[in-house]
Amino acid sequence: MEDLTETGGATLTEIAKAEELGCEIVKLFPGDAYSPNYVKAIKGPCPWTSIMPTGGVALTEESLAAWFGAGVTCVGIGSKLILKDTNGNFNYPEIERLTKLSIDYIKQLKS
Repeated sequence: MEDLTETGGATLTEIAKAEELGCEIVKLFPGDAYSPNYVKAIKGPCPWTSIMPTGGVALTEESLAAWFGAGVTCVGIGSKLILKDTNGNFNYPEIERLTKLSIDYIKQLKS
C-alpha cells in the first residue's frame, strides 16, 4: 500500500505551501465553515489540488453531489456516520446502512 500525505490548509497560500512540501490531499476542516463554492474558488487557479472536506459533510445525495460537483477528491465523514442508539451503544446496523448508502451515492457521482 502506498503512503498518502494529507494535511490541513485554509488559504490558497497554506494549500500551495503544503503541496510544495509533498502533501497529496488537503483537508478542509470544518467543512461547514467552508462550502463547495470555496472548493471551486481554490480549484479555479489550482485544478491539480486534491481537497477533502471533513466536518459538516452531510450524508445526503444533495450534500455529496454539491461537494463532488465542486471538485473534491474525497470527503471525511465521522460523527454523522458513527451513530449510537438511545442507550449509548454503537448502532452497527445503522452505521452499515449509512456507509453503504454513502458509498452508493459517491459511486453514482463519480461514474
